[in-house]
Amino acid sequence: MIVLIVEPEPELGRLWKRHLERQGGQVHLVQGQHGAFDLLRTYGVDIIVLDLVLRDGSALAIADYASYRRPEARVIFVTNTTFFSDGSIFLHSPNACAFVQSATPPEDLAAMVAHYSKAG
Repeated sequence: MIVLIVEPEPELGRLWKRHLERQGGQVHLVQGQHGAFDLLRTYGVDIIVLDLVLRDGSALAIADYASYRRPEARVIFVTNTTFFSDGSIFLHSPNACAFVQSATPPEDLAAMVAHYSKAG
């Protein structure tokens, strides 16, 4: 399982990364759009954990690029805001498979990553 985490908060990203690595995942952590694009050009990722609010770039641009460059990759969107709380993220991003709060326990997020990376 190859995972790309795009999370602007370094501590949160590292926490998720550690949990996913314990599951045996090969995990790449970047903080924004440029790093995500570089990784998507290089690696065939299975799943992307993508924070909706980035300091560098746009989460929707990353999801769109992933659907073109790595169409098999699924996206779990995370946020600490109310953006898309109505579920409309699934209308904007065809590769979206889940939408959760950033405060979701890391073991629950890891379980979702494991599930959706196999479901694809």
